[in-house]
Amino acid sequence: MLWRKRSFHYHLMVWPGIVFLILFSLVPMFYSLMAFQDFRPRRGITGSDWVGFENFKYMFELPDSRTIFFNTIFLAVMKIIANLIVPLVFALLLNEVRVRFMRRWIQTIVYLPHFLSWVLLATVFFDVFSLDGIMNKLFGLFGVDPILFYQSNKWFPAIIISTDVWKEFGFGAIVYLAALTGINPVLYEAAEIDGASRFRQLIHVTIPGVKTTVILLATLALGNVMNANFDQIFNMYNPLVYQSSDIIDTYVYRVGLNDLQYSLATAVGLLKSVVSFVLVTVSYVLASRFANYRIF
Repeated sequence: MLWRKRSFHYHLMVWPGIVFLILFSLVPMFYSLMAFQDFRPRRGITGSDWVGFENFKYMFELPDSRTIFFNTIFLAVMKIIANLIVPLVFALLLNEVRVRFMRRWIQTIVYLPHFLSWVLLATVFFDVFSLDGIMNKLFGLFGVDPILFYQSNKWFPAIIISTDVWKEFGFGAIVYLAALTGINPVLYEAAEIDGASRFRQLIHVTIPGVKTTVILLATLALGNVMNANFDQIFNMYNPLVYQSSDIIDTYVYRVGLNDLQYSLATAVGLLKSVVSFVLVTVSYVLASRFANYRIF
């Protein structure tokens, strides 16, 4: 009884999170039944007609289905690759800065964008890449004609990927910097005694020291293959670039809320959730096998 009294305030702190999880994660799972119905708001989920897998068949018959799945996977995979390589390179370069004060300032500055909203950043990037923005003015100095970045299906995916990397690489480097601090300094001293240069120490000591961390992050990132960041794309894209930037989440938003095709939108979202669940499971199995990482 005394133990319960002492731990009561800890349980009280946990309950808001549990209630939030139940209301926004568990309860909505019941409404996944809409994917197998011809849902009518007037009838409700219990009174709508059951159609089985007709919504899924219709989804794959749509000409947009192949585009949105390709865009989602392509953008997500490119972001995963870039967000693995760029933070690693930055962490390795920052680790070579010997002035501690400067290193801390650089690290603080580069991870601040992580805390900025895409609503704000979308406005900033629109000004940067607009017809009379900074990028076109910079290209004009070299005689390049202005480019309509936000109207071009060729350039817009590159903007999506590069801006996401710019926002997240500083924060992502924290994991690598933590791994670098775990490398035994004796290894660097031994390499220096053997005559290894700074570059040789980087190749033979530093990179092997963070190899396990890279493998772990790469395998865990596999679960995000179906997530291309709805917040970013929804705030930055427009109808002219749907062909190259329309992803599953934005498609579900438009079809479900704008076109009021609730059953179709639920079917698309449910399929994405199932595939994501499989990928997350596979990623944790691979992480356990190759990086000895377990959560259970």
